[in-house]
Amino acid sequence: MTTALFSPLTIRDVTFRNRLWVSPMCQYSCEAQDGVPTDWHLVHLGSFARGGAGLVVAEASGIAPDGRITPWCAGIWDGEQREAWRRVVDFIHGQGAAAGIQLAHAGRKASTHREWSGRGSVAPDAGGWETVAPSPIAFTGYNAPRELTNSEIEALPHAWAASARLAVDAGFDVLEIHAAHGYLLHQFLSPLSNVRTDEWGGSLERRARLLLDVVRAVRAEVGEGVPLFVRLSATDWAEPEGWTIEQTVQVSAWAREAGADLVDVSSGGLVTGVHIPTGPGYQVPFASAVRTGATMPTGAVGQIVGAHQADAIIASGDADAVFVGREFLRDPHLPLRMAYELGEDLAYWPQQYARGAFEHRPDVD
Repeated sequence: MTTALFSPLTIRDVTFRNRLWVSPMCQYSCEAQDGVPTDWHLVHLGSFARGGAGLVVAEASGIAPDGRITPWCAGIWDGEQREAWRRVVDFIHGQGAAAGIQLAHAGRKASTHREWSGRGSVAPDAGGWETVAPSPIAFTGYNAPRELTNSEIEALPHAWAASARLAVDAGFDVLEIHAAHGYLLHQFLSPLSNVRTDEWGGSLERRARLLLDVVRAVRAEVGEGVPLFVRLSATDWAEPEGWTIEQTVQVSAWAREAGADLVDVSSGGLVTGVHIPTGPGYQVPFASAVRTGATMPTGAVGQIVGAHQADAIIASGDADAVFVGREFLRDPHLPLRMAYELGEDLAYWPQQYARGAFEHRPDVD
């Protein structure tokens, strides 16, 4: 049998062996603070490919040094990083999975401490830097950013495109533009963080302009064959003043017209002090709304932990794939376990692990 979760999916020139994908998860493990991925990234990401994921997406990687969330984050702005990523990508491909990378700029949420090294912004004399944003409004607990000039904003799509070229040259199959979780592109989208009165602020069209320019620039740079995803926060959980699902649907449709192929639908991250009603699959309705309203393939995220739960999301048409994070951290072989629970007979158990393969369950139809 072939369940919805383990059916293949083709987007442009890439066919994914299944629809159980690894979310980009920050590792804060570039100890040299140079953005160059290390053995940690090879083993971390490679284990998910070995475990049967259809797509493994590398963490939010800065398109420029000042775009990193922390000084310890990965980057993709120079050749040394490209070559280090190539090693990771080659291993992922060797295990039968597709490889993706999230291209990011943290904006006002950049230059921060990693979770285990401190709180708030990192001082310049400790490796930090001045942050930038559409408006000089600080994220709670962080230093206030400097407002970007028009010329600086106009240069950003070119920076994203240059990083996209490096990523494709490293062998990545999929690119994801990070426009969620309160980072720079999300900061432009939301009226809570963008109070500009020029062509980059005000109306929804103007607030979405930078994201759409980035999508167009990346598509033009990498050509027609590379799948291009956009990660969006569907809501700031601060209605009616903040970003909403209705605006997300509209911008998703514009992004599709600009050259994007799939929206990876999350939520929140822009402001603190809001109530988020979490629970199993709590963000799936957002993915469904975008898929229907924008006529756009989507990925669903958020407390997706069970095999039957994940399969039902795909089978019901709520999303085209599921992105999973924490459950992959708990079990890098999650796809192999979920396949067993669904009665799938997968052919991609590593030979080295064959002795540990689950036995066939004749009781599952």
